[in-house]
Amino acid sequence: MTTRQLVDPEIAPIIDMLPMPDFRREVMPAIRQAMSERVIPGFVPAMMPDVKNIAGRDGAPDVPVYIYNPGSGRTKRPAILHIHGGGMVIGTAAMSLMSMPAIALAFDCVVLSVDYRLAPETAFPGPQEDCYAGLAWIMENSDRLGVDPSRIFVMGESAGGGLAAAITHMVRDRAEYQLAGQILTYPMLDHRTGGTECPWNNPMTGEFIWTRDKNQFGWESLRGDYGVNDNRAGWFSPARATDLTGLPPAYLSVGTLDLFLDENLDYARRLAAAGVPVEMHVYPGAIHGFDMMAEAAIAKQANADLMAALGRFLKD
Repeated sequence: MTTRQLVDPEIAPIIDMLPMPDFRREVMPAIRQAMSERVIPGFVPAMMPDVKNIAGRDGAPDVPVYIYNPGSGRTKRPAILHIHGGGMVIGTAAMSLMSMPAIALAFDCVVLSVDYRLAPETAFPGPQEDCYAGLAWIMENSDRLGVDPSRIFVMGESAGGGLAAAITHMVRDRAEYQLAGQILTYPMLDHRTGGTECPWNNPMTGEFIWTRDKNQFGWESLRGDYGVNDNRAGWFSPARATDLTGLPPAYLSVGTLDLFLDENLDYARRLAAAGVPVEMHVYPGAIHGFDMMAEAAIAKQANADLMAALGRFLKD
């Protein structure tokens, strides 16, 4: 059975444009290298970042970050901690060049995108701690950046969305900082999805781009020897947290054919039941990564919805 006939015709070409090889540990360096060499003809970022290294946590290596600061001179601006996607095993902060400059300029906000260490070389909680280090750096440098520490948001796509959600749990549990909101685009939230313990097994999801096998490879790579059996379960796999109270307001979006559809819907439902304000968007005929087909009507709608939500989140 195939679900190709259900894919929005305007985004269907991405299926053939982005053939994804099987993931195995020994081929990850080659896959990462190929991704880093992929160039979009004629693309020029609206703004170039300041790339620097910040201190890792508890003796961990320095963390490279991409900082987008419009330099307007305004103070008390909002800031976004951005976390890139890639299934926990691929991707870099350079991916933020595609979208974060426009957001920083549109809302006069500071965006810091984290180049966190990847699994399987770095397992849980290493990537999460790298992202938390990015948040700590924004908080500690808020005056110099012209940022209001009460207006800091976390944002991510796919694995980055899952890590962004994880950061909200870490922030709540550690009680060192506060976050004003979370913006999660088709986030990777539940380590069971696609595996033998999967509670969903939706036959209409996960055929294209990000499949069950890839999802399980990503999660097992991140998991390492962690047993998902202590109070950090929500830091690893946010959907496995038993308590969602006290988390910041959330925006989630996902497509109907995305492998993450069911876990995203369930997470939104549980957030709402925990008293967390939630905005949830579901796009018909959309597969994982559909918004890369930027000129498709459904991608334009998703971008408009996202920018409208950011406008509400980031307004003075």
